[in-house]
Amino acid sequence: MSRPATARLFVAIDPPAAMREQLAAWARLAVAAMGASGRNGVPRGVRLLEPETMHLTLCFIGSRPVEEIETIATALDGLIASSGELSLGAPLWLPPRSPRSLALEVHDRRGELAALHGVVQAALADAIDWQPERRRFRGHVTVARLGRERSRARRAGVGGQVPPPTPQLSFVPAEVVLYRSWLAPAGASYEALTTSALCAPSDSSPDGEDGVDEDPALR
Repeated sequence: MSRPATARLFVAIDPPAAMREQLAAWARLAVAAMGASGRNGVPRGVRLLEPETMHLTLCFIGSRPVEEIETIATALDGLIASSGELSLGAPLWLPPRSPRSLALEVHDRRGELAALHGVVQAALADAIDWQPERRRFRGHVTVARLGRERSRARRAGVGGQVPPPTPQLSFVPAEVVLYRSWLAPAGASYEALTTSALCAPSDSSPDGEDGVDEDPALR
């Protein structure tokens, strides 16, 4: 009896294309500080992500039967959720104890990103026989991957110069995307299966009258 076909799935937010291009440019500067440049000026043991593969993962679903894709898409289409303005934060080496990637933190002022993460998880858990990960959600966009040797060097503090300042960029997501991940020796590729629109973010005080000062650098 053959095993049912499965797909490796996750739900994500896509930053705007222009923002991803700027992230790619920042990543090239950041990894250059790691030293021992190899091909095209990229350090050996480091793989820069292409701009079109950069995303903010809201929920990793994992390997699921292909026939569940339609059910998952329907659950995402039924979301009643929004996300406010998201902005880039500090660089992150993930996971912290044994880093295998370089990322930039993503945060928002009102906690709407974490709330959206929770809504997506709840919708999926109601739609399919699935349990969400228990680890704390930390919004980020990965920009580079580290090989094993480079990861060990990073732990040892070799080539650990401080990355350049984080680009002061922000955006308001309009949709979430259901992706299928295709694994390959050269790195994963991602296929967008469906997109689901988010509600317009609520803003009871558009002129900053809620007591939170606006930072013009994030506009």
